[in-house]
Amino acid sequence: MRGMSQAVFPAPDHDHDRCTADALRHAEALCEARAQRLTPIRRQVLEALLASHKPLGAYEIIERTGEAGARPAPITVYRALDFLMENGLVHRIESRNAFIACIHNHGSGDFVVFLICERCGAVGEASSKAVGETLKSAAKAAGFSPKAPVVEISGICAHCRGS
Repeated sequence: MRGMSQAVFPAPDHDHDRCTADALRHAEALCEARAQRLTPIRRQVLEALLASHKPLGAYEIIERTGEAGARPAPITVYRALDFLMENGLVHRIESRNAFIACIHNHGSGDFVVFLICERCGAVGEASSKAVGETLKSAAKAAGFSPKAPVVEISGICAHCRGS
């Protein structure tokens, strides 16, 4: 489990500039491959979310994107978030009514498990085919068609437990 926690939660001393640059390159390549535009506002919203591994609410995003100049209108930020979510570059953390940049390259049908640290606020993102298959099977047996295959679990991350 210890090895897994390192992959799910970035170490506090990881190279965050490289992490951010890699995520932006991924976003640019994905948009180019799909013939879509990573407009300046979409990029600013993504950069605001990439500034840390903690989820941000829409108004926190507005604050951060407005630091360098005029604040964007809420509808503009929400539209950017919709685009980023549709393209798998951002996830919504329902329990926090917030958003987090996705730094993983999910396959189609991957089941996402968010591990949310109650101490530091970091969100780890793991995918689990086993959990996904179990939940899909239970939903199918109930005649239910899931819309958003995501699980959120609150707890304490390995970094906080260790300190």
